[in-house]
Formats: sequence, C-alpha cells, structure tokens
Amino acid sequence: MISKQKKLIQDTWAQVVPIADQAAAIFYQRLFEIDPSTRPLFNTTDMTQQRKKLLQILGVAVSSLDNLGALSKTVEDLGRRHAGYGVKDAHYDSVGVALLWTLEQGLGKAWTPEAAAAWKEVYGMLSSIMRNAQQAVSTKVAA
Repeated sequence: MISKQKKLIQDTWAQVVPIADQAAAIFYQRLFEIDPSTRPLFNTTDMTQQRKKLLQILGVAVSSLDNLGALSKTVEDLGRRHAGYGVKDAHYDSVGVALLWTLEQGLGKAWTPEAAAAWKEVYGMLSSIMRNAQQAVSTKVAA
C-alpha cells in the first residue's frame, strides 16, 4: 500500500468519524440485506456494542497503516476469534461489499475511484489476514 493510498484512507475515515455510529448501523443493515446468512451470527449480540467494536477495529486499522506488523497481529487475533463465531469464508466477501457500499453512501463526492481502490485494497489485505488466521484455527480443531 502506497503512502498516497494510506493518506486517502485516513482522510476519508476522518470524514466518517462524525457519522460513525450511523454508518455502522447502515453497514449491518446492508450486510443483513445482501447476505441473510450473517444475521444469525448476531442473534445474541448487543448490536450497539457490536457497532462500537466495528468502529474501534476500523479506527485501529486506519491509524495503524504505517505499522502493519502490529496491525497484522491484532487482525490475526480477530480472525482466530471469528473461527468460534460460525463465520464462513464467504462472509468476508459480504462484509467487504457492505463496507465499501457504506463508505460510498457516507462519503458521497469524497468516494472517488481512488478512494474506492484504496479501501478495497486495505479491506482485501485485512480480510486475507483474518481468513488465514481463522482457517489455521479451524484446521487445528479438525485435526
């Protein structure tokens, strides 16, 4: 990820922060619309707290783009925890679609092709780390 993309992500995230809770609510609404199989994963979840967790991890990711080593460890831990939640590999694709759509809605004109490409790249990187960590846990459990 080049520094121009990092700055673009940080700048666009700063525009989301004032509407963060609303954006998180819209994100989950969109996720459940495009992938109803994700809804049962949250049946016993306090969605107010879940929205805060989503915003927290996104904030950590955005602020840690210059320290990918530490960020990778945090994201790996998150992926390992998701192994126990019933998350399937395809859910990561749905989350990515919902996240990018939510950012597009929230950012309006600031959602440029460059911003979209940068966010797609960072989500791809993070979801890949999570998927690998989750699969490693699932493989150990199955063995």
